[in-house]
Amino acid sequence: MNIFERLFKKYCRSCKILVKGDNCSVCNKTEFTENFQGRLFVTDANKSEIAKKLEIKHSGEYAIKVR
Repeated sequence: MNIFERLFKKYCRSCKILVKGDNCSVCNKTEFTENFQGRLFVTDANKSEIAKKLEIKHSGEYAIKVR
């Protein structure tokens, strides 16, 4: 991870997961934002009650609220 990626994290506007490339790995969309509030780290989406409640199917870092 380079310095730019560490300073400016981008999240998918649709599914709110942290994106490290040009396309979202979950929904394949290309609309991202750096403007977010709060983060949620899901280590095992199948066992997490919060992930189930938020309908998260993949492990990863998520923004709680994106703008």
